Amino acid sequence: MSKSVLCTCEDVTLDDVRHAIDKGYRDIESIKRYTGFGTGVCQGKSCLSAVARTLAERTGASPGAVLPFTPRPPLHPVEMSLLGSVPVDEQRPPAGGVPPVIQVGSHALRPPEPVPEKTRVVIIGGGIMGLALAHNLAKLGCTDVLVLERGYLCAGASGRNGGGVRMQWSTPTNIELARRSIELMKQFAGEMGINVWLRQGGYLFLARTEEMAERLRTSAELHNKHGVKTQILSPGEGRDVVPELTMKGVVACAYHPDDGVIFPWPFLWGYAQAAQKRGVRVETFTTVTGFEVSGGRVRAVETDRGRIACETVVLAAGAWSPEVAKLAGVELPNAPHRHEILSTEPLKPFLTPLVSVLDSGLYFSQSMRGEIVGGMGDPREPAGLNQGSTLRFLSRFSRALTEQVPRLGHIKVLRQWAGCYDVTPDNNPVLGHTPGLPNMLQMSGFVGHGFMMAPAVSERMAAWMVSDTQDDLFTRFDLDRFRTGRLERETMIIG
Repeated sequence: MSKSVLCTCEDVTLDDVRHAIDKGYRDIESIKRYTGFGTGVCQGKSCLSAVARTLAERTGASPGAVLPFTPRPPLHPVEMSLLGSVPVDEQRPPAGGVPPVIQVGSHALRPPEPVPEKTRVVIIGGGIMGLALAHNLAKLGCTDVLVLERGYLCAGASGRNGGGVRMQWSTPTNIELARRSIELMKQFAGEMGINVWLRQGGYLFLARTEEMAERLRTSAELHNKHGVKTQILSPGEGRDVVPELTMKGVVACAYHPDDGVIFPWPFLWGYAQAAQKRGVRVETFTTVTGFEVSGGRVRAVETDRGRIACETVVLAAGAWSPEVAKLAGVELPNAPHRHEILSTEPLKPFLTPLVSVLDSGLYFSQSMRGEIVGGMGDPREPAGLNQGSTLRFLSRFSRALTEQVPRLGHIKVLRQWAGCYDVTPDNNPVLGHTPGLPNMLQMSGFVGHGFMMAPAVSERMAAWMVSDTQDDLFTRFDLDRFRTGRLERETMIIG
């Protein structure tokens, strides 16, 4: 046993790294997430080489497989007051940003052995949706399931979000899905044996225009009809919830105390491990390259590791779903949009709820370790699969945050990153059968809320697939609705 500290910023020992490798985390990015090394002030400068050496020694991996993780800007911690002073042109679209150094689908990390030749269900996408569905299928006895992920687990939006979970939505369907999801999250640690650090500190929405305030009031009435006790508060009452807020420009607030935040990575890992224990196979670093289609059905999925004959394909690749669907000749209406996020140095805890200024798309919460974690939408962000980071975001976010909590101008930003919203024309998902390819099932288009809806949606989708019973969720949100105009727009979108 060795208690030698490899990462002094996060107190990660050699034993911690060895344990992660033995648990199956065989690439640098995954070890980083499992142990926390390289996520502190040093950004891996003092520990990366030691972790890489340990990985190579313990696994016999070739040098090409031991790839460094993507460094996150800023290079050195920078105070928010300084970042907020950087001028940006609000009329100018964001630049591409600093791109990731390492592409997650690296051939060096692709497993050498071929994929299984045949399986009953192939799920494309090892994010929260795909893994939660695999788990729920296995619970119902359908274990002949294969999940394909092009990178490491947590590489996509599921591992890049702020962890917020809420019941405050503008449609009855989403309210009910969110309620059920949070019920399941509360049972997660006991069922899965992994702590996701669910903290139900509430969501406090701030409105700075009368139009947005009226939207909050209308939604709150709907929430209460469905048993979600959202309160409409004055700015003064909102400050009672979070005394640090200035409430500058705020005309009304909406608060629901049972909303909250969970830690994304163990949430994903918990579903993966539970599914694998029941016999599901999860194959990472595996890219789908095409489909074999005949007689109006998908007969096989083609990958860079071989062909997989199957009975059913589920497309759950998030913002990458349209690209994958095109390989089968299917057009999806989804459009990917980058959303950036950051984390600061830790502070003494003072913030209980997640706070969001709906008008600007700002949101922020405080982690259990004290970091401020938050993001902010950009109305000029163009569509595209872009996960680069920009100074523009740091400046806009810092100004918006310190306007509401001025003392945060003195804290330092440690790192920033980005993920992609998977946006549909009505801000609701694409679910159910594909017209013309009935055994290709859709499970994408969740904008920025798939992470929090996954427990309930996957539970219902697994039951629908296994029992072949009717569920209006998979007709209400089917792909054909965009052709017929049966749209049901969700308006409570942050960003």
